[in-house]
Amino acid sequence: MASKTRWPSSLLMPFLCGDPPSLFCSLSLFLSNVLSLTHTHAWLYYYYEYTECDSVGSRWRVAIPHNLGTCSALPTPTRGTDCSFSCAAGEFLEMSAQQCTPCAAGSYSLGSGVRFDQWDTIPAGFTSLATYMDPGPSGEESQACNSSSWTPQGVYLESSRDECTVSLVYAVHLEKQGSVSFSYQYPDNNIFFEFYVQNEQCQEMAQTDDQKWIKLTTNGEWDTHTVNLKSGTNILYWRTTGILVGGKMVKPVLLRNIQIEGVAYTSECFPCRPGWFSSAPGSSSCQPCPRNTSSNKGAASCTPCPDTQYSHEGWSQCKERPPCSEKDYFQIHTACDSEGKTQVMYRWVEPRICEENVIGAVALPPTGAREACPPCNPGYYNTNDSTCFPCPPGTHSDGTSVCEECPAGTEPVLGYEYKWWNVLPSNMKTSCFNVGNSKCDDMNGWEVAGDHIRSGAGGSDNDYLILNLHVPGFKLPTSLAGMTGSEFGRITFVFETICSADCELYFMMDVNRKSTTVVESWEGSKERQSYTHIMTRNASVSYTWAFQRTNQAQDVRRYITDVVILYSVSVTNVQDGVASACRACALLSQSSQRSGSCIPCPAGFYIDRDTNRCQECPPNTYLSGHHTYGEDACLPCGPGSKSNKEHSRCYSDCSFSHTENNRTLTFDLSSLSTVASLTIGPSFTSKGTKYLHVFNVSLCGHQGKMAAVCTDNVTDLANKDMGSDSTQFVNSVDSFICQSTIIPADGRGFRMALASQSISLADTFLGEMANLICVFVFDSLFLRSTQATGSCERGRSAVMTIRCNPEKTDRGQLTVPSVCPAGTCDGCTFHFLWESGSACPSCTQDDYHQIEGACKGGVQVTLSVWNEPKLCTKGMSLPAKSSAPCEAIALWLKVGVGGGAFLAVLLVSLTFYFWKKNKRLEYKYSRLVMSANKECELPVADSCALAEGEEPEDDVVYSHKPSLLGKLRAIANKREGDSSESVQLKSSQSERWVWG
Repeated sequence: MASKTRWPSSLLMPFLCGDPPSLFCSLSLFLSNVLSLTHTHAWLYYYYEYTECDSVGSRWRVAIPHNLGTCSALPTPTRGTDCSFSCAAGEFLEMSAQQCTPCAAGSYSLGSGVRFDQWDTIPAGFTSLATYMDPGPSGEESQACNSSSWTPQGVYLESSRDECTVSLVYAVHLEKQGSVSFSYQYPDNNIFFEFYVQNEQCQEMAQTDDQKWIKLTTNGEWDTHTVNLKSGTNILYWRTTGILVGGKMVKPVLLRNIQIEGVAYTSECFPCRPGWFSSAPGSSSCQPCPRNTSSNKGAASCTPCPDTQYSHEGWSQCKERPPCSEKDYFQIHTACDSEGKTQVMYRWVEPRICEENVIGAVALPPTGAREACPPCNPGYYNTNDSTCFPCPPGTHSDGTSVCEECPAGTEPVLGYEYKWWNVLPSNMKTSCFNVGNSKCDDMNGWEVAGDHIRSGAGGSDNDYLILNLHVPGFKLPTSLAGMTGSEFGRITFVFETICSADCELYFMMDVNRKSTTVVESWEGSKERQSYTHIMTRNASVSYTWAFQRTNQAQDVRRYITDVVILYSVSVTNVQDGVASACRACALLSQSSQRSGSCIPCPAGFYIDRDTNRCQECPPNTYLSGHHTYGEDACLPCGPGSKSNKEHSRCYSDCSFSHTENNRTLTFDLSSLSTVASLTIGPSFTSKGTKYLHVFNVSLCGHQGKMAAVCTDNVTDLANKDMGSDSTQFVNSVDSFICQSTIIPADGRGFRMALASQSISLADTFLGEMANLICVFVFDSLFLRSTQATGSCERGRSAVMTIRCNPEKTDRGQLTVPSVCPAGTCDGCTFHFLWESGSACPSCTQDDYHQIEGACKGGVQVTLSVWNEPKLCTKGMSLPAKSSAPCEAIALWLKVGVGGGAFLAVLLVSLTFYFWKKNKRLEYKYSRLVMSANKECELPVADSCALAEGEEPEDDVVYSHKPSLLGKLRAIANKREGDSSESVQLKSSQSERWVWG
């Protein structure tokens, strides 16, 4: 039987009514359409939903009117599909027929899942919550995080850049077990990123640390994290907390492509977002529109742009092409030709978006003149076709000459030394990467330029321009193979950045292809400088330089002239490397059958220049890590320090002596040998985040082992699968003094305190001094404790001052200066004060004095007393109290009485002697006067007068009787040796001498 076809009345009416139709026919057509719509499309006035599943897993399909309160003419409820029913990917459940239907072109579905990949706004159902877990007593900080949130950026979602705790929350009900997966970028360990799940009672689901703490990613790389979900209500949390204790802006976390599996069904398909399309029905995803095309929302195909317009991949609309300018092209150096020549060429930046044939546009500059190619790099030789090849094993070359074998008694110095950049070395590669798109994936991130290599043009200003160097491993030279030092090799590079915006250069390393870690970074313009990083483990390493002109996504190119220039790169002790020179090695003795072969020296031995034999370093010296030739390789330890057995490190054995003012001070610091910890804080960031600084100190002892360890527990949780070797690069720091930044558990609501930013402050002991205050000086040269940081070009250093304080215990108290609460004022030099009783010098006999008691009963007691203030400890003890016999009268009193008696007798004797002498003189004088009077017979008064014209002849005239003092003076003036006395008298008539 032939089938009957039912034609719609709207198609039959023109034939019945004519064309154009009459008023009657038009009215009939309208009524027919209304009746048809009422009969066949009543579902436009209501929609279907399923009831909650009952205990046996069944449910009902019910019709719900669009206008509440209108319940007439609704279909009766019918039994629905099973609660576990779901459609395949690319299909949706059509509720009227309860059958899976393919999605139309321009839309997609995941079947039993849902995907969020469009982030122009935060999708419905998602909530961004900013919380401040530690508002402080005043409560003022409670408003500090109101403006912090996850920010939509079109193709991804960006976390907050501050220290606020910001959570992205989404609740979903799963009828069966499912999963959630998302793509993310997490390049900065200064921000904590965790993902966890709660049930409807807000109880956190059981998760392993690997599931909760997200692993770090390389700058520009996306990783995927997947967590299984249970049936029922699941509340998903993406939570970030930034740590800005160093004042440096953190790199945000980026999210995209959140996909949840396990929903029971999908009742509708999702339209493709603008700039994307799906050309076939039943699609499970949409594809971005190619370059120079665009599309609207829900498009099944992309529309090409006009010739005067352009678009990048995934754009929803085209833009006018601007005139070409100097920012639209870049220069390259061609490879050397057969004649050894190279030249500069210019190329347009691809994809080319500018218009060359318009007013104001610039043309591509002409090709430069041919120039001589640079020489080969050290360790390579030149062939006839100007191609450089590595020297064979056992030979060396400086790059300008042929390869030569190393002389006897020497070995090749293996490594990489790149200072000429005509072509990119075979073990290096370059790439370009953009977070939001793939428009620069096919571009070179770096370009060679003869004597340097520089960052390329890229596709946009926020591209990551990446240069990678792979090192298969490290191999110590034979002469160094026996050393126990921590240096296996080192990489040194010379660079310069020229920037007008917020450019940043990252230097990273990937150990054993596990996880990439940022070693150092530089922001803004930097003058030409050198940087060195030391490898302390023997492992396969990939070094990466990543340069970004700005982290702000912009359609217009503004900073094309911002570049980073890398002048040279050298890596030492590379396995399978090339040799640019030879170095002396240790030889066997001449009696050996293998005389002339290189052998490794034992730990702590150097190579003698004259004999090329191994000689042990002198006591208290240590070997530098990369030099063992000659006795000058043994560097002396600092004052007060000694070397360990391997001569690899200097340390303090907790005892030393110091001589001052003819007095020797001996110190015993064994009580301070165990590791001490100092917690400083709390401190607060600009938004009030509470954090602490924790210092671990290993002052002395331990045979030179650096016993102070600081660990990043968050990084450790995120990298448990990395293996023991690579974990050492990221998680912990061994040093004499190290520092960690601690976020208390109560300060951010975490289950445990979080430790990050662990750094070494001191891994080399320089020496010690003393002046009743003993000072230990440490210097740090790695991490940039052996490496400089961006702010500390000479590395970090620490000064530990040990102060004698007898009132303190032996362990004492460790503090920092009050003027620098964080222990440092410049971030490079750290100062500590350790007051301890054991820091005092050992007591000697110069530190006490004796006191003798009074003589009682013929016995005298002697006591010993410490000098005040007492500044010594341990050492000599005070002598015991002693007693000795004594007399009542003290010796000094006897001596004093005897001396006084002697002086009294002497005084009496002198007085009597002078009295007798005086009497004798008086007697002689009286005799003389009497003799004179007899001869003159008592002349009258005028006979004694002077006649006219007569001068007096007498020299001495006594007018009265001399006093006793005058007599004594006369006696004193008497000539020595005379046995007689004379008095000369002169008269007017004659001279007479009277002798007695």
